[in-house]
Amino acid sequence: MRRIIFSICLLLCLNIAAQPAWVKKAAKSIFTIKTFADDGSMIASSNGFFINESGDAISGFTPFKGASKAIVIDAQGKEYEVEYILGANETYDVVKFKTNNKKSIPLSICATEADDSTTVWLLPYSAKKTPLCHKGVINKAEVISTEYKYYTISANVTDNVICCPFLNENGEVIGIMQESSKSDEGICYAVSARFANDLKLSGLSINDPVLKSTNIKKSLPEDVDQAILTLYIANGSLDSVAYRNLVEDFIEKFPNSADGYIYRAQIEWDENNFGNVDKDIEKAFEITDKKDDVHFTYARLIFSKEIYKNNIEYSNWNIEKAISETDMAYSINPLPTYKQLKAQILFYKKDYQGAYDIYKQITDNGNKTPELFFEQAKCKELLNDTLTTIALLDSALNTFNKPYLKEAAPYLFARAQTLFSAGQYRKAVFDYNEYEKLIATGLNDRFYYIRFQAEVNGNLFQQALNDINKAIEINPNNTIYYAEKASLEVRVNLYDDAINTAKECIKVDPNNSDGYLFLGLALCLKGEKVEGTKNLEKAKELGDNQAQGLIEKYGK
Repeated sequence: MRRIIFSICLLLCLNIAAQPAWVKKAAKSIFTIKTFADDGSMIASSNGFFINESGDAISGFTPFKGASKAIVIDAQGKEYEVEYILGANETYDVVKFKTNNKKSIPLSICATEADDSTTVWLLPYSAKKTPLCHKGVINKAEVISTEYKYYTISANVTDNVICCPFLNENGEVIGIMQESSKSDEGICYAVSARFANDLKLSGLSINDPVLKSTNIKKSLPEDVDQAILTLYIANGSLDSVAYRNLVEDFIEKFPNSADGYIYRAQIEWDENNFGNVDKDIEKAFEITDKKDDVHFTYARLIFSKEIYKNNIEYSNWNIEKAISETDMAYSINPLPTYKQLKAQILFYKKDYQGAYDIYKQITDNGNKTPELFFEQAKCKELLNDTLTTIALLDSALNTFNKPYLKEAAPYLFARAQTLFSAGQYRKAVFDYNEYEKLIATGLNDRFYYIRFQAEVNGNLFQQALNDINKAIEINPNNTIYYAEKASLEVRVNLYDDAINTAKECIKVDPNNSDGYLFLGLALCLKGEKVEGTKNLEKAKELGDNQAQGLIEKYGK
């Protein structure tokens, strides 16, 4: 009996002696992690380890799915919260995150990937005692993502070691234990620790479906330009509270970037806190070298208030201040955009000539965009200069190559409207036709009614009838369309058609006088004056001012 006990003790001593020297210290880096749903219920638990002294850590991503909270419990039983995610990869089931442990004991990650036949040790989590490592050998090291490796390892391991680290003889982490099937007894899999350590967020990560699958907060990217891109994308995609929190995080992380204060100024503007806008703009001026950009933003915010919130009193702002800010921006950096904003402000002030002069200066300097020609055209239209308006719209369209693409559609429609107003109906119809070709689908009844009017005035009667029929087809409850159709049918002597159209109008709205008016007129012109007069009398009864004159003319 003594021999058996002695043998067991000897084996245990040999096993302990076989452990690497670094095990006791390295064990302090391993933790268990638990994730929780919104209602506080636990979702899953796993393992992980710290990778630096400021609480950054690595684990598996699967437990984070659907989680709203996560905690880690280190080998000493101390509990820390996961503050935010630093990067994740669902394919290899790894996540990098920050905890609120400010004095964590990290493991060192090997600077190079391991090769086949390398001896490795799996270090499991153990509470308040030194764990026993599991020795293994790398059978195969496959390259992934160009510079990292995925390892197949021969090792007999215990349960509950998923996401624990594999270390080399020097105590450096080379891989992270992956989930494997039960059929792989004696075989383990690990993904490169360098791969997990190099995980990071970009400006586009905010829309990453993998990251969206967890409710735990995500860090901003480390690169300021990528973080600014995150703010840009998040504006409009997050709710107001989440977006403000993101902007505040940006300011905390990048206190010397003016962009954070500018984005917060916009939030304060949205909430009508104009005094806070001034404070953020002032701070942005203090820390940026690009003061022209801040002047431009400030001018835009002041002008926007004048347009959309002029019922809210704030004595520090007015239109003249907005103009002054655009002038200061331009004096620092003569960008056309700054001049264009000033022109827009002058247009709002109804200084159409002043706005036109600025737009013309910009295009004369080589910025010949369709938008700028269009803005000039609007100025000339309001200055009652129709010929110049048409010429400027021609210039806008001349910036496009033929055949036109869809981007030219708004300018074709604008020119068609101007030609219509100028009495050049057939030219207007031509532009409406070109516009229709570009839009193809989605045209509403209003468009066909507008083109119908141009066609009637241009004596293109068959085209006009086709368009009014299309308008009725799209919106069969608009009595104006029936009345216009009946009027045209009377004009071209299609009395029977006019009678049918007028009856349809009455069917849609029996209290609308137009149906009776055109029914009566068509009947009278057809020779059925008694019946026609009755309908004209009905139109008169419903308040139509034209009915009496027609009764006097045709009712005799």
